Amino acid sequence: MSGADTIRFLADIPRVQSTLRPEATAIVYEDRVVTYSALEAGSNRVARLLLDMGVVPGDRVAWLGRNCEAFFDVFFAAAKLRACLAPVNIRLAAPEIAFILGDAAPRVLFVTPDQVEAAERAVAGLAQPPRVVVVDGVLASDRSEAPLDLPVPEITDDVLQLYTSGTTGHAKGVRLTNANYEFFLDIRNQIEGFDYGADETVLIVMPLFHVAGTNISFAGLASGSRVIVLSAFAPEAVLRLIEAARVAHVFLAPAMIQMLLQAPQIASTDLSSLKTIAYGASPISAAVLAEAQARFGCGFIQFYGMTETTGAGSFLSPLAHTPDRLRSCGQVWPGLEMRIQGADGGEAPHGDIGEIAIRGPAVMAGYWNRSEATADAITSDGWLLTGDAGFRDASGYFFVHDRVKDMIVSGGENVYPAEVENAILGCPGVADAAVIGVPSDKWGEEVKAVVVALPGEAPTAQAVIEWARGRIAGFKAPKSVDFVDVLPRNASGKVLRRELRAPYWEGRDRKVG
Repeated sequence: MSGADTIRFLADIPRVQSTLRPEATAIVYEDRVVTYSALEAGSNRVARLLLDMGVVPGDRVAWLGRNCEAFFDVFFAAAKLRACLAPVNIRLAAPEIAFILGDAAPRVLFVTPDQVEAAERAVAGLAQPPRVVVVDGVLASDRSEAPLDLPVPEITDDVLQLYTSGTTGHAKGVRLTNANYEFFLDIRNQIEGFDYGADETVLIVMPLFHVAGTNISFAGLASGSRVIVLSAFAPEAVLRLIEAARVAHVFLAPAMIQMLLQAPQIASTDLSSLKTIAYGASPISAAVLAEAQARFGCGFIQFYGMTETTGAGSFLSPLAHTPDRLRSCGQVWPGLEMRIQGADGGEAPHGDIGEIAIRGPAVMAGYWNRSEATADAITSDGWLLTGDAGFRDASGYFFVHDRVKDMIVSGGENVYPAEVENAILGCPGVADAAVIGVPSDKWGEEVKAVVVALPGEAPTAQAVIEWARGRIAGFKAPKSVDFVDVLPRNASGKVLRRELRAPYWEGRDRKVG
């Protein structure tokens, strides 16, 4: 592409693709098919609607809804007007939604019909409630499709405001700019898992309020691919689509991979169209990954990053999925820097555990309305502190141990839950596991495992403990085991350890030993 056909910013995608491939399919949602020319026209109609509602550059426009094709009309319309879309997690309670809407202060809130009641409860107490628009079918069909006189986008414009998962405290709005996504669009073809072809089909199952959902979608549309959008993850539907639509690429959280492997339909599904399965957002066990590689027979790519880094960071390519590197999150993206920061603020030696930090053009502009939190997250010389503990080997591969805040200190020894979880997973009869620190009068904290058994299996606590002790140091192994039906997770698949810890620390001033 060159000149007018160059995609520099996200807002350029519908205009450029409608010129290059107007009748090609851009988005498929249920029985609705949107061509690239229709995506351009639809986003222009919504842009006119937003203009009529008084939206100006810098305004926030919110989205509270399930995945559907209308999301993209709204997103591209806002981007064309130099406004910023702020999607809201539909799994949140009304007070949490109200907090985000109060924080973002959007002029307009788009809502899918299934979220109308939640939206009404959330906006009821706001001093300045947004204008609510219910999305049902084609948006703004009464608006003209004539070319718009659009403002010229600027590199510093906020284009997407994603709220962090809020596992502790209130969610924070991450300001992602045209500069962040200019880097993403420029570098994506150098990253396996984002180098899609115009003749390929990309399946979206991650929520569009999550950076994995938006990034996979943007990469697909920028490539001219056919993007199929599922409203929600369902194993049977995913397997059916992979076969029927000849899906080439999909991003799955590890919990989704495990559910697909356990689905009875997988035995009879034709998976031969798959080229890559990208995964990330939470840890995956070596046993599940090995089974998935054997079953799906395609390339697997791990992505490690954060919303605060536009989802960028490191990636483990299919060829790097060797037995000695399955626990690695890979090597840093081209154009970024990644290091292990020691306690003194400098770079730690290879092999030493410290905090993973990322620097470069993918790092967010900051947290919306949170200058102090921004200063805590980004150092004066531009390093974004991830909050993840890990190390780097001599070959430049990074390994994540755990969230710094989830580290357990037992008898003066540091224990990282992810390491213990990896030791437990693979134990006969265990489907899933999470590890937390619970109070101990002797050790300050001690390690507890919370385990989900495989259907029809009944592993004992002692069996789990002994399995772990055979694979990690005794002080790291769980001292006790609880069994539950399901682990609490947020929308991106991360275990909510705070919820698991809460009953054990109730009534104590400190939440760690």
